[in-house]
Amino acid sequence: MPRVLLSSVLFVGALRRFFGGGAPLENVGAADARRLQLEEGAILVDVRELHEWRGGHAPQAKHIPLGEIEGKMVQLDKGKTIIVTCASGMRSRAGARKLLASGFPRVLNLSGGMNAWRAARLPMQK
Repeated sequence: MPRVLLSSVLFVGALRRFFGGGAPLENVGAADARRLQLEEGAILVDVRELHEWRGGHAPQAKHIPLGEIEGKMVQLDKGKTIIVTCASGMRSRAGARKLLASGFPRVLNLSGGMNAWRAARLPMQK
């Protein structure tokens, strides 16, 4: 295989591993995420950076930046539904896929992230 083609294949493979390229990831809207949080005790995991978190986050959310999720997922209960969020829903997809790959059985991606949460006028705290 030509060297340039091999490099391209490896790069695309790395992107798929990071952003996910396996089975479809289940998304959930902001209102349903809040309902799952309140009624079923789902854990909302916010993978944004600290400065984003400090700007406002969902009540009872657990802050684990995406770059730290592999080392801190032991803090999460595998028996609970995990809903992963970020600003817009892109980083959270990567975080959700990492949790699924690590054996968490029920992981959802918050579609639209905290932008959708704010647009739905759901509670925020600083």
